[in-house]
Amino acid sequence: MVDQAGSVKEGSPPLNLLCMSTITGLGQPFDPFADAANSEAAGGGKAADVQYIHIRIQQRNGRKSITTVTGLASALDLKKILKAIKKEHCCNGTVLKDEESEKEVLQFQGDQREAVRSFLVANEIASKDDVKVHGF
Repeated sequence: MVDQAGSVKEGSPPLNLLCMSTITGLGQPFDPFADAANSEAAGGGKAADVQYIHIRIQQRNGRKSITTVTGLASALDLKKILKAIKKEHCCNGTVLKDEESEKEVLQFQGDQREAVRSFLVANEIASKDDVKVHGF
């Protein structure tokens, strides 16, 4: 420990571990998304390399719901993908333009999350790791 002269005795922990006033960084806020924002701004990192496809469900009224698919590459023909999924899974759907991002979004009637995911993986449009299913 510390003797009366203020020097540290042998066998005791260092002085900086004894004083709470030497701990730094307690007053600064922690931003958990700072690394992701920095890597996207720099153009590097995994966040910029991987484009995820997000499949979400939105509740309408009562038991009715809508499934939306975002993040598909603009090089893909979304109308052909939509037509194939509609025919395979007996549901209706449409291609909409997202108001915020100005990208095209697939929209299906009902809970078609697993159907869309299995279709995208089976036809090698996306890998299983690149498809993120959200909801409930």
